[in-house]
Amino acid sequence: MPAKAVCVLNGDISGTVFFDQKDDSSPVVVSGEVKGLSKGKHGFHVHEFGDNTNGCTSAGPHFNPLKQEHGAPNASVRHVGDLGNIEASTDGGVTKVNIQDSQISLAGPNSIIGRTLVVHADPDDLGVGGHELSKTTGNAGARIACGVIGLAKSA
Repeated sequence: MPAKAVCVLNGDISGTVFFDQKDDSSPVVVSGEVKGLSKGKHGFHVHEFGDNTNGCTSAGPHFNPLKQEHGAPNASVRHVGDLGNIEASTDGGVTKVNIQDSQISLAGPNSIIGRTLVVHADPDDLGVGGHELSKTTGNAGARIACGVIGLAKSA
């Protein structure tokens, strides 16, 4: 089943993110580059809908088929789409993405194909920030870029 997917991010920033999965039991390797972020951490999530008709807003909430609270990528309680943060080391430069995640998938009930990847303006507090939005969004702020995750041409 080796599968590959890609997402082209558009908005206040830009980037391309790739998703690779060897088989159903393997983690998904998320890699790529995001350009134009301000220095610091930025929430990085898969949202429920692959709908960008109203910008990133129409992507809906985080992908959460198991109806859990928001959490860190390594937490036992989290949304499937909770990928934590990516961190820009400088203002406006290139931020490398390198994540492995065992909850998202490129096939089956947790498939992210056809959903939206969103980059947020602020850090994801991973559900422990104490803010009223911590348990739903990680209080990660505005959606500054997004793109629909689609099947990629195999190499």
